[in-house]
Amino acid sequence: MRDVTVGERVRDAAAELGEVSPSARLDVELLMAAALGVSRSELLLRHMRDAVPAGFAVLFRRRLAHEPVAYILGQAAFYGLELRVTPAVLIPRGDSETLIDAAIAAFAASVPQRVPQRVLDCGTGSGALLLAALAQWPDASGVGIDRSGEALAIAAENARLLGLDGRAQMLERDWTCPGWADDLGHFDLVLANPPYVEIDALLARGVRDHEPAGALFAGLEGLDAYRVLVPQLPGLLAPGGAALVEIGSSQAAAVTALAADSGLSADLRHDLAGRPRALEMRCASNISLGKRQAPA
Repeated sequence: MRDVTVGERVRDAAAELGEVSPSARLDVELLMAAALGVSRSELLLRHMRDAVPAGFAVLFRRRLAHEPVAYILGQAAFYGLELRVTPAVLIPRGDSETLIDAAIAAFAASVPQRVPQRVLDCGTGSGALLLAALAQWPDASGVGIDRSGEALAIAAENARLLGLDGRAQMLERDWTCPGWADDLGHFDLVLANPPYVEIDALLARGVRDHEPAGALFAGLEGLDAYRVLVPQLPGLLAPGGAALVEIGSSQAAAVTALAADSGLSADLRHDLAGRPRALEMRCASNISLGKRQAPA
């Protein structure tokens, strides 16, 4: 009896995984490629008739148990960067690339045209937003803050692997604690993907069971993190600076109101699927940029 080929196992495994993942075929191809030690494109071009590698079974069982592919492989792509990820950090998602797109557009449209020199990433996790911004603007430097030392270790490693460690500083800070930013100065660009999921929201098992709860949940309405962070943004922004803050699809009005109460304008930005995804916030002219508001 002949051995099952990679192509046959990919087909059967994708069918088996269909009830677990909406991207079953892609998941299986990525896991099979990892088991073979090749890229996905090499798998599809050269290895579909090979014998199935022994290591695939272990990887596939983990995915059947709803563990995200990014954690199984230990890496995720974001804005053209390959990032190391572990369960200590939220998996970077393509939807969050909207913040980088919006930041690029905002500075390209500035008059006179300028680029950000200093970038702050609030709740940096894997470092995805900060490192993507620094990759876009080679003369910029930045600070990533997170209250998780484990997350900061991953972010620092990603900065090193991408050759950006000379321009990226990772600091253990908690924006809910008074004085957290007293020594940081002002920033041309502030990026934030704060927790914004309602505590009782229905989430896929792979998200709820495996991703860090502290990076996901923000109270009954999903607004707790915004209520603390948004009022502090005027004191973080340099003159002419902008903050790009990710939001949930139903949160634009509530977070816009918080911004207005803090003296900030807020313009909505949509992701590629047309969903509300981020707010671009700027200081109104009557806001003092030299004085931070203390956390509530």
